[in-house]
Amino acid sequence: MSTILDAPVAPAPAPEPARTYLVKTLGCQMNVHDSEHMAGMLEQAGYVPASPQDAAAEAADVIVINTCAVRENAADKLYGNLGRLAGTKRTRPGMQIAVGGCLAQKDRAGIVERAPWVDVVFGTHNLDVLPVLLERARHNERAEVEIAESLQVFPSTLPTRRESVYAGWVSISVGCNNTCTFCIVPHLRGKERDRRPGEILAEISALVDQGAIEVTLLGQNVNSYGVEFGDRAAFAKLLRAAGAIEGLERLRFTSPHPAAFTDDVIEAMAETPTVMPQLHMPLQSGSDRVLRAMRRSYRAEKFLGILDRVRAQLPDAAITTDIIVGFPGETEEDFAETMRVVEASRFASAFTFQYSPRPGTPAADLPDQLPKAVVQERYERLHALQQQISLEENQAQVGRAVEVLVAESEGRKDGETARLTGRAADNRLVHFAVPQGADAPRPGDLVRVQVTHAAPHHLVADGAAPVVRRTRAGDAWEKRQAADGHEHGASGDACGTGGPAGVVSLGLPGTRR
Repeated sequence: MSTILDAPVAPAPAPEPARTYLVKTLGCQMNVHDSEHMAGMLEQAGYVPASPQDAAAEAADVIVINTCAVRENAADKLYGNLGRLAGTKRTRPGMQIAVGGCLAQKDRAGIVERAPWVDVVFGTHNLDVLPVLLERARHNERAEVEIAESLQVFPSTLPTRRESVYAGWVSISVGCNNTCTFCIVPHLRGKERDRRPGEILAEISALVDQGAIEVTLLGQNVNSYGVEFGDRAAFAKLLRAAGAIEGLERLRFTSPHPAAFTDDVIEAMAETPTVMPQLHMPLQSGSDRVLRAMRRSYRAEKFLGILDRVRAQLPDAAITTDIIVGFPGETEEDFAETMRVVEASRFASAFTFQYSPRPGTPAADLPDQLPKAVVQERYERLHALQQQISLEENQAQVGRAVEVLVAESEGRKDGETARLTGRAADNRLVHFAVPQGADAPRPGDLVRVQVTHAAPHHLVADGAAPVVRRTRAGDAWEKRQAADGHEHGASGDACGTGGPAGVVSLGLPGTRR
């Protein structure tokens, strides 16, 4: 007679496969870094990145869209993405869509009203709630919207899935204390909050220990760093301290504000070898009258004086900028002043934008909004001038030897031209050839090449074979490729972003065409 001990034991149910995720980024470098935190939190909660193939097909269990509210077509981009995903979701049971970032902070529940298939909406101040909201939405079978009015958790304390192992972002502050009339960022990101220097230096050291050789310090106005704890010299001190971290080879920062840009920062840049000869200095307008209407607390001559002092100590610095064309009330004389300042500044490149009203900003209610045709015509003149200057500045690089940090994928035609791509010390984009049969450098390695010709937005080095310096950053990239299951020598992902499949960047600021 059989006993209960003899009864067959039912096999344990197979565990459910881990849910996959994809984070899509619209907007600035701050958004890109926030997306890295979102990916890190999802992985900590048990999600896994979608494969490159599934990422390209938007076939993930959870898709997060990290939005921008600054660019002219930010809402169009979001709802275009959501409209496309609605069809995908109908054919994929259990799929969830989450919307975060600046537009989520601004529009709140209006996103669900306009796109009822969205499951989660969260803001810029509470990134940490994403996994909880996703689970709550699954359980309750309804959309969850949670927008905090002030910063709940400093983003840099959150788990992070870095896009790159050889270069990384480090936030030194969040928020902004300026009141520029065209900008909605202070309303969406809040007042400036500064991290303590020790925390920042510890994060940089940790990145370096993991293989990074380049770090970019991030803030809405990086050079106002220290305002919260009352040290006006804090940013210059931070540059020197970060630049001295052993193993760090390249240090960058973005973006400073001309009004608070002081000579001690220029001296720190010049005297710290690891700080790269690159500066992004937003002009916005060359007209003092327009700058006053924008509440930009500097004037054109002060701006040009900063550039003169930077170039006196860093002669090879590549300086870039932001410019808005067609601000309300801008006259032809005002625009001529912008053209004059641009010509005098000799920017390596410029992110140029046609003004468009942002609801919630003071400028949206100003009189004398310009006709679209006028703004377009001025924009085209400015674009043509800057294109010519960019070309001339890049042509001056021909014949020079430059050191390039090899990137995973920054050149859209690299496959067709058998070139690799990277950034020079001054952040210029360089496409370089590797002779047939030569060992190709890995992303994260440094190569020395000679520039053979130039275009407005890139340099080309097709001459002698590059001199390759293999780095521990390249070792770290190779190690992660192996861990992620890629074959040795593969690079990038299906979307061409160069990051892991779980994080996709859509539309970093660029020169508007």
